[in-house]
Amino acid sequence: MKDTLKADSLGIMESIVMGIAGTAPAYSIEITTSTIVNTAGTLSPAGILACGLVMFGIVFAFVNLNRELPSAGTSYSWVSLAFGRTAGFFAGWALLVLCCVFMVSAMIPAANATLLIFRPALMNDVHWVTVIAALWLTFVSAVVVKGIKVTSYVQVAMTLVEALVLLAVIAASFMVFPAHPVRPFSWGWYNPFAFTPRLFANSALVAIFFYYGWDVTMNLSEETKDRRRTPGRAAFWSMVFLMAFFLVFITITLLGLTDGEIQHYNTNIIFAVARKTLGPVWGYVAIVAVLLSTVGTVETQILQFTRTLFAKARAGALHPRYARLHPRWQTPHVAVFLIWAGGLALLLASSCLPTINVILQDSITALGFQICFYLGLTGLACAWRYRRGLSAGFAPALTRVVWPAASGLFMFFIALYSIPTFDRLTNAVGIGGILIGAIPLWLGRKRAVSAPAPEG
Repeated sequence: MKDTLKADSLGIMESIVMGIAGTAPAYSIEITTSTIVNTAGTLSPAGILACGLVMFGIVFAFVNLNRELPSAGTSYSWVSLAFGRTAGFFAGWALLVLCCVFMVSAMIPAANATLLIFRPALMNDVHWVTVIAALWLTFVSAVVVKGIKVTSYVQVAMTLVEALVLLAVIAASFMVFPAHPVRPFSWGWYNPFAFTPRLFANSALVAIFFYYGWDVTMNLSEETKDRRRTPGRAAFWSMVFLMAFFLVFITITLLGLTDGEIQHYNTNIIFAVARKTLGPVWGYVAIVAVLLSTVGTVETQILQFTRTLFAKARAGALHPRYARLHPRWQTPHVAVFLIWAGGLALLLASSCLPTINVILQDSITALGFQICFYLGLTGLACAWRYRRGLSAGFAPALTRVVWPAASGLFMFFIALYSIPTFDRLTNAVGIGGILIGAIPLWLGRKRAVSAPAPEG
């Protein structure tokens, strides 16, 4: 059995598509737009812009660390390199927990969109939604286990359809909305200095969720051509595209939808925009784009989970069974089975909550804390690792130390700021999910101590 992932499988374009799909533009807009507009109002674009600049600091951290050590384990491997294996373990563990929770927050909208297309009367039925979500999760898991090339082909096809639909909706919006805007356009919408500190912190907690997922390009570095350069370039250009797209769509929303419409459509913003500009049929075409975006981001989340689990098991931090690769497909099939089973269990547990909105709100809020934790640690790890670069000139000091450090500290500030705003369930999932990692950490160390010494 081969013990390495399938190298040289992904090129630059496939990696960029993976980075974009990981953030899931349509899904992020659909799920998060109404929340950030309700929080920040016409300063929503400023929040998106400011948090995009913060996230670029984390991008530079990933680029620099990947150039030194290309690893499927990303944050786990790099934080271990800078701060020791305990800190690295928890950085990787936070990502693993995050991916599991994400199975709920992403599969629920995918199931909702499916039912909206085929059986609208059932789309708020928790049990039907759970069944459809489980079927989608099973399909995506089967694709991922078949190999990285099959996975990339499916991802490219879904992202291409999504992009064409969104491009048509954006073009129609700019032809319709500016003529009779709900809110007159203002460049002040993009001014981050117009925030009060409290309003900025509240909006940042939401805006950061828009950008989560681009780092899957780094988890696939061991399967990418020119592994030290291509993943970093793909991450950078993915972020450029994503920032531009989110700013454009938030602007469209402010120009074309009233507060009442935003509140009414809630997690169907793209449907509302498409319906208002192109007619009822295009509203359902937009739902197809959201469905593909959601399925695509679940695929990348499974990739991140399985590659991180594989790297941790390969290094001895978790049980070696999770480092086993399929003899034909060279994928960590045991890890894929684990995320599939864990996702099904969480979907079943979430079906006990009273409504779809409660499920989404609790899971997305918990995700924000875990995102800030592992990305913040990675930013600080880069700054510490390259701290001597402060004297190497302006560009190296900025991109290796200052910007990653500032972004990492900001992530931790937002995480700590958010804790008092969480309810008990959200804190249990967000914080408790990370702390419970102490158990597998202890088991791993116990296993290492009890392992027989090598002969000779």
